[in-house]
Amino acid sequence: MSGAAILAFWGVSMLFVITPGADWAFSITAGLHRRVIPAVGGLLAGHLVATAVVAAGVGTLITSTLGALTVLTVAGSAYLVWLGIGTLRRPTRVDASAEAATGSACRWWFRGLGVSGLNPKVFLLFLAVLPPFTDPDAPWPLTEQILLLGLVHLGSCAVVYLIVGFGSRALLGSRPVAARVISRFSGSAMILIGAFLLGERLLHP
Repeated sequence: MSGAAILAFWGVSMLFVITPGADWAFSITAGLHRRVIPAVGGLLAGHLVATAVVAAGVGTLITSTLGALTVLTVAGSAYLVWLGIGTLRRPTRVDASAEAATGSACRWWFRGLGVSGLNPKVFLLFLAVLPPFTDPDAPWPLTEQILLLGLVHLGSCAVVYLIVGFGSRALLGSRPVAARVISRFSGSAMILIGAFLLGERLLHP
């Protein structure tokens, strides 16, 4: 696998990363609650798990096993909807003078892991987009090539999600009304994305 192939994959990967979705909505919510680092850490852990699963060949097994991807989609969709409803029920209240973070770091980490780790789109991204950038004739194993490309994608995710998380706090920290509006928007986005994933899977089993 050449450096040009890695650079090309990075460009394609960035197109996915900079497209707002569940990860963005969760990063924004975490930023408003001053929990960007653990939340983004959980998101990255979920992407890392997906990378390892695909590298081990389990990803192909999931997509080829009858009902496996449907179960994953239903679980991930339900989790996103649950998080979205929780965000709508308890929209962020920003106090510019408050320095305390909201919620435990561990809890935010596990939430992030669930958002990305249960997202079937993450697995499909690696299964559909990543393989063409690998080289079966390269001197190093295919598994290592997949892991390398996965780490490239992970680096892009880290940069973008940290910017989104910290940026939301910086822009909205002194604007409580705007923060509540964005918080509700993020909650609604998670619900809509979860419903879309579920509907897409049911319509195209």
